[in-house]
Amino acid sequence: MIHRNVFHNEELLGIEKVRWSPGQAGLICGWGLFTTVRITQGEAFAYERHWRRLEKDAALTRLPLTYSGAKVRVHLQEVIRANKVTEGCARIYLIWNTVGGWKSDENMPDVDLLITTADLPQHPESVRLTVREQGRHAASPLAGVKTISWLNSVWASAEAHREGFDEVVLLNERGEVSECTAANIFVVKKERVVTPPLSSGCLEGVTRGVLMEIAADAGTSVTEQTLRMEDLYGADEVFITSTNRNVIGVREIAGRPMANEGKGEITQKLDEAFGAFMKDYVGRRLAARTGKAEG
Repeated sequence: MIHRNVFHNEELLGIEKVRWSPGQAGLICGWGLFTTVRITQGEAFAYERHWRRLEKDAALTRLPLTYSGAKVRVHLQEVIRANKVTEGCARIYLIWNTVGGWKSDENMPDVDLLITTADLPQHPESVRLTVREQGRHAASPLAGVKTISWLNSVWASAEAHREGFDEVVLLNERGEVSECTAANIFVVKKERVVTPPLSSGCLEGVTRGVLMEIAADAGTSVTEQTLRMEDLYGADEVFITSTNRNVIGVREIAGRPMANEGKGEITQKLDEAFGAFMKDYVGRRLAARTGKAEG
């Protein structure tokens, strides 16, 4: 559940004072972008990576980026402080108000900025996955763009939960493994770690990107390769990654137990390496903030 104080355009407000309008065409049509940022020790982890992805997606969708990354970061810290978030997560939304014909003549900015925070969701130590065909459209020009048009993902997730699963493996139109609804997926085979390429239609996840850079710290490497379900079923380990989950092992897929039934040795090492990277990042940010305060 999101916290009480939110940032909307140029104001920090109590949630009951935020106004949305039926004349905001981007809101009605789903023409907007968002990202979820991990908050740890009161710091927005890997914020720069999240903002770069927002910039890339804004260029692709032609959404006018009327805010700078530095300004949004200041507003994000305002929300974090107002809600007294030490460990949690934040959402940054950018919504284009002037698209299409179903809009109003109200005086509003071209792009709405909304920032919210929330507690970290609870996740099990290992997860059970189901499978959904045609879950991602890799050939779409918007494949991999994190838009507010999120029905496909939340619907697939809700269906998986109804069936007793934690998440769902989404296949693209070619029958290839793409990702989960809110996580990237990896397989380990003979100590080799592989994840689907972006051409599968998957999101260029921030945690995914960090792992590909720091895998050597865990004594391995991560490469991109087209995967099919038989690759998952035959893997030594399978794990998923996301902003709110870091690295979580998979113990079952569609009723088939995985070899390690959860977090295997390589998965564990990558999780530890990621944790060390996050700790170092936050430590440097806190030191820089303290130095500025003293200066």
